[in-house]
Amino acid sequence: MQTAIVMKRLDTLPKLSKAGKSINGLFRLMTCRDLWKAAYEKVAQNSGSLTPGIDGDTLDGFSLDKLEALISEVVEGRYRPNPVRRVYIPKSNGKLRPLGIPSIRDRLVQETLRTILETIYEPIFSNHSHGFRPNRSCHTALEHIQKVWRGTKWFVEVDIVGYFDNIDHDILVNLLRKRIADKKIIDLIRRFLEAGYLENWRFSRTYSGTPQGGIVSPILANIYLHELDLFMETWMEAKNKGVKRRREQEWNRLSKLINYRQMQIRRIVRSEESLSVGDQGRIAALKQDIKVLDKARKSVPALASQDPDYRRFRYVRYADDFLIGVIGSKDDARRMMDAVRQFLGNLKLNVSEEKSGIRHASDGVEFLGYDIHTWNSNQVRSVRDTLGRNYTKRNPDGLITLNVPRTKIRQFCQRHGYGYPDTRWGIDRPALINSSEYEIASQFNAEYRGFVQYYALCVNVKAQLRSLQFVVQTSLLKTLANKRHSSLAKVLTSVRNRDGEWYVASRDLEHNPI
Repeated sequence: MQTAIVMKRLDTLPKLSKAGKSINGLFRLMTCRDLWKAAYEKVAQNSGSLTPGIDGDTLDGFSLDKLEALISEVVEGRYRPNPVRRVYIPKSNGKLRPLGIPSIRDRLVQETLRTILETIYEPIFSNHSHGFRPNRSCHTALEHIQKVWRGTKWFVEVDIVGYFDNIDHDILVNLLRKRIADKKIIDLIRRFLEAGYLENWRFSRTYSGTPQGGIVSPILANIYLHELDLFMETWMEAKNKGVKRRREQEWNRLSKLINYRQMQIRRIVRSEESLSVGDQGRIAALKQDIKVLDKARKSVPALASQDPDYRRFRYVRYADDFLIGVIGSKDDARRMMDAVRQFLGNLKLNVSEEKSGIRHASDGVEFLGYDIHTWNSNQVRSVRDTLGRNYTKRNPDGLITLNVPRTKIRQFCQRHGYGYPDTRWGIDRPALINSSEYEIASQFNAEYRGFVQYYALCVNVKAQLRSLQFVVQTSLLKTLANKRHSSLAKVLTSVRNRDGEWYVASRDLEHNPI
């Protein structure tokens, strides 16, 4: 198929998908060489492109002739996916997680498929979904919580047991058929689902789950849980109640007293052209009363913590990790959790009772590696309005704060061998001694910078990571001292300039900041 025709066809897919139409003729797009070349370039950019599957081939030795032969196999219906090669990688909790490595041929086919599926489904995916989508990430999910979830009273945590391994193939295929009327595309996806895996040269079939480590797996997983997104949107639309929460009675009472005294001051000022000493004294007394009353008002919440006429549900999802926020009673949170559990059961997904539960927002939850909780503060700050006038304003209650869990800092230090952040004790890393000093500093930099950048959304992140910074710097100094057979003091003197910045020389003797 000619490139111009393919591009025109691809451009029409989002519009058809938004209109709710079932799309046919997709398999013909698989004949377009430009799609395959784009898939080749995308796979080549991945760091695992040189990791072989069960056939031993890597992208390095994959010629254009092999690509043409693969396209012919797919178009003629002769292509059959290989089982993935299963390996195990360590998890942060010390356990092992299975990972499937597809062959290069399968990766290219999956990337081409992913491009077509993304064109169809990306326009209709929910705004509440942030995982494995263009221009979305963990940070966009967390920023949504930080900006929108103010006032949340309860967090509902729901953990799906082995989500990627327990996706029901029949349900997934039926969901795909809602949008895709091309049998050949559906059959190709089903072949990937049922390709199985090879572990210690023993073949095992896959009766559920998406292709482990497969390029197409994330979007298939999003298609499956898109049904949960739709369910939550329907629930929120039906159950959300009220326009805004009512004012707290005590706050209202104090506000009325303040307004009455302000009115008295205005009456005195308007009734007299020149104020007498007695009037000035009355105004001073009223202002003093207002100051006392305003201080008392700022010590009580302005909005009612429990308003039966106001209720809000919040929802955000990143892949199979999702969090629900409730502005309402605990019974509202329980009903929400029961409804979600029942809906997931319809998708043949089980909920882990041990890891799921309802938490008070002030106690917080851990989501996407962040500690999330609400914070109530009576702190008063000075604010300037658009006319340049200064006034005091109290920080609102129920603000969402993001923090770095201490366990994450400990795990990070343990994983890289930095030392012990709780006691601020850094240790050297003997495995790096044979590297150059520049390479050692670069590795420390890359590791530490990646951790800091991920937790950049945290409140006062610099203060929260101060102990980690100290441990990392100490570990670096000790590693360099071990390499030089020198003392810490001498190493510190050699790498720090007059401004307190740390530098280490590369091989070309240029100084590079640490």
